[in-house]
Amino acid sequence: MSFTEPTILVLLAVPVLLLLWAWQRKGWGLSLPFDGRLHRSRRWLGWVLSCFDSMPAIVLIGVICMLAGPQVLRRPSDQRVLTNIQFCLDVSGSMTAGNRYEMASEAVENFVDAREGDAFGLTLFGSYAIRWVPLTRDLDAIRNALPFADPRRQPMHMGGTRIGHALQFCLGNIATEAVAGDRMIILVSDGISSDLSNPSDSLTMADDLTASNITLFHVHVGTGSVPGTVQELARETGGEAFVATDRKGLERVFRHIDQLQPDRFEPGGTVPMDYYLPFAVIALSALGLHVVGLFGGRYTPW
Repeated sequence: MSFTEPTILVLLAVPVLLLLWAWQRKGWGLSLPFDGRLHRSRRWLGWVLSCFDSMPAIVLIGVICMLAGPQVLRRPSDQRVLTNIQFCLDVSGSMTAGNRYEMASEAVENFVDAREGDAFGLTLFGSYAIRWVPLTRDLDAIRNALPFADPRRQPMHMGGTRIGHALQFCLGNIATEAVAGDRMIILVSDGISSDLSNPSDSLTMADDLTASNITLFHVHVGTGSVPGTVQELARETGGEAFVATDRKGLERVFRHIDQLQPDRFEPGGTVPMDYYLPFAVIALSALGLHVVGLFGGRYTPW
């Protein structure tokens, strides 16, 4: 055990003097006529009274030790491994059909709430990719950004769908910003990408994602089946592709992704940790005994 402020321990001399006074004050007090009479020996009574008189000094010892900042080296509980999650959200013109974007944004927000403690980023894409929110553990940044990412607010040149370009953009961002932990891209889109029509391009993208330890999940919010190219791309990285055409389906998909990417924990190193508990228990116990002693277990002036 060590102390962050060891110089404060010099004050322990004060309670030590109080303890000596409590146990060595023989013959003190006011002499009365009956003191000259013979009395039955009650050594145990003097011992009990001295113990009660020692309690204030013990309380002071506990307080001084806590002020000195006691610490011990301990291994903390297993630490949660950070997951860097990048949302790649389609804001092309087709996402304005029905309530596709509203469903997608609400599902993203619910997923963020369920994974509190992870780092999230948000990239919007259509014909081009936009870094909307960098990787952050501030969940409010994601929540507050979603209403402004509405496809109805986007300029005309964002009307197309280039999934390959967007994934490459997200890959570069994660490789630059993610410092540790697992990496995941969740692609939310409703369309087929023209820049992934070439199988070789898809395989190259899968190799790049795998090399950067990034798992790709695709949530298809459009009508029909998941585009085969994107589905195969997700599988190559260890992820999956899902179809979710309604709100309940989206919620199930994100719950499933959460189960596929559960929290991981790793043991933390040995670090100094505060060790106030035993001193607090000793001081509070001594204070309680002192209060009990005030009801009769104390010396009188005679």
